[in-house]
Amino acid sequence: MSVISVSNFNSSRFVLTGFPGLEADYLWLSIPFSSIYAMVFLGNCMVLHVIRTESSLHQPMFYFLAMLALTDLCVGMSTVHTVLGILWGFIHEISLDSCIAQSYFIHGLSFMESSVLLAMSFDRYIAICNPLCYSSILTNDKIMKIGVAILCRSSLLIPPVIIPLKFLNYCRPHILSHSFCLHQDLIRIACSDICFNNIYGLFLVISNLLLDAVLILISYVMILHTVLAIASREERLKSLQTCVSHICAVLVFYIPIIGLTMVHRFGKHLSPLVHVLMGNIYILFPPLMNPIIYSIKTQQIRRRLQRLFLHKAMKGRGYLLN
Repeated sequence: MSVISVSNFNSSRFVLTGFPGLEADYLWLSIPFSSIYAMVFLGNCMVLHVIRTESSLHQPMFYFLAMLALTDLCVGMSTVHTVLGILWGFIHEISLDSCIAQSYFIHGLSFMESSVLLAMSFDRYIAICNPLCYSSILTNDKIMKIGVAILCRSSLLIPPVIIPLKFLNYCRPHILSHSFCLHQDLIRIACSDICFNNIYGLFLVISNLLLDAVLILISYVMILHTVLAIASREERLKSLQTCVSHICAVLVFYIPIIGLTMVHRFGKHLSPLVHVLMGNIYILFPPLMNPIIYSIKTQQIRRRLQRLFLHKAMKGRGYLLN
């Protein structure tokens, strides 16, 4: 084994993988990725601004949407420096401590988004199945407690599987599969005993992502049962339309996770470029699509955005005339 290889194995720095085979086109690739990140930040900030400034949106459904937008905003912030840093040529490696920190935020925010989507499904269940008690069940105090519970669940369950990463022996080549750090990537190159990480990691996936998905599915089965019992066809459609945005958000979140899991589990023979693309879709697709989905499908937000842009346009027009 060469001296370079030995120093690479013993180093506390890890090589981030950009887009294998496309290194010559990084400058061009940075344009769409920069645009996507800009849309993630602007879109989610716009949703938060509209909910904060429009008093008619100070309702449980929109408070949960604000939580979702804030989570998506943080997801973008947790990866923008490494993804764009690679494409712009500023970053090629990451230290172990930075990698562990990024891994903590990525996985924690993923669990947080899953929890928020579960809370939103509970909101839809109460609104449709028990509308008379909606305002008494989902009070501001209850929503605040749900928000704190989501934060604690997402932040306190992760450290037991993240902290041991600091003390593992990484004797395999320090080359990560993505342009950001994931827990499964780090344990893949470790030579220490990773039994606890594997078992506890599986427990986290089952107790968070899988359990949330099952509970969301159960809530929609009960919602569908209630909606089908409504005599009026128009009322049935009206009830279901209030769930369309949330269903889209659930699909946008879970489909990339399933795709990335399948690629990691069964796609070892696939090109590294496929792994990188799936990883970026998993990170960027939900934060990009959620503001678009809710801006198009939620009437209150769409109207408020239209008024906001119309006001800006009229203001700009008046400035030009003066």
